[in-house]
Amino acid sequence: MHVAGFVCVRVDARYEDPKALSASGDPCVFLLQCGFLVFSFQQRRFINFQSTGELLKRMEETGGKLQKVQEQPFGNATFESCAVVGNGGILSNSSCGQKINSAQFVIRCNLPPLGNGYEQDVGNKTNLVTANPSILHEKYSGLMDRRRPFVEGLRPYGQALLLLPAFSYGHNTPVSLRAFYTLEDFRREGPPPVFLNPDYMRRLSKFWRERGLNSVRPSTGLIMASLALEICTDVHLYGFWPFNKHPHDNRPITNHYYDNRESKKNVHSMPTEFEHLLKLHKQGVVHIHLGDCQPNRR
Repeated sequence: MHVAGFVCVRVDARYEDPKALSASGDPCVFLLQCGFLVFSFQQRRFINFQSTGELLKRMEETGGKLQKVQEQPFGNATFESCAVVGNGGILSNSSCGQKINSAQFVIRCNLPPLGNGYEQDVGNKTNLVTANPSILHEKYSGLMDRRRPFVEGLRPYGQALLLLPAFSYGHNTPVSLRAFYTLEDFRREGPPPVFLNPDYMRRLSKFWRERGLNSVRPSTGLIMASLALEICTDVHLYGFWPFNKHPHDNRPITNHYYDNRESKKNVHSMPTEFEHLLKLHKQGVVHIHLGDCQPNRR
């Protein structure tokens, strides 16, 4: 299995405004395992290059400056076990923290809280964590003011990769790039940022649409579960339960393990996504954990 979805980015100059970035003509450079992908703001399209030499030759011809091309985050590694941790309220009082931490690679969604006693239920090991633009706007004022609180808020995740959705939608790009440059400014204090190839996102959305998922776009949880299947042999899903009653005893549960805020139902179709994941669970492709990890604990 290979990782075709992850990309690392390096932009030669700093721009907060995509229009300024467009006007500059400087390319965003990505290094993929299957080749190079360069977004040409002048041509408004992505250009694929199959070798380093081809990329450097074209950049020399166009006057592009390549400061540094970073290696794809995982190389050719395939992890034996991965835990994808959703934020569902089903994790409350589950005592799944130790089991989650035992996975070789742990993925978390949307900068979830790990302290305040949550570690027992959700663990604290993190190898990759996502940050939705809505969180960057709500918690950190879109990084338009002080930026240190954002960097300090990332400390619980250590040196985990921070996945930013810079190229999923155009309106996500400015705040994602501000996060990227903030981490570059505080490089010794924050996790390394990575982006997803927009072509990968398009293909992934198409894949799920062809299987009956008709939401505006897949949720972060589904995207991370899909990604885990590319890089992991054994995938375990925790906190994936989109309903307000526990499946075992029908007791009420909150929407998230840390709050009861509603998900965006007009954007994501969580129950339908869960049905697809449940099919994969029944086929043995993934393992969904819905009960307490220590059932005798009371």
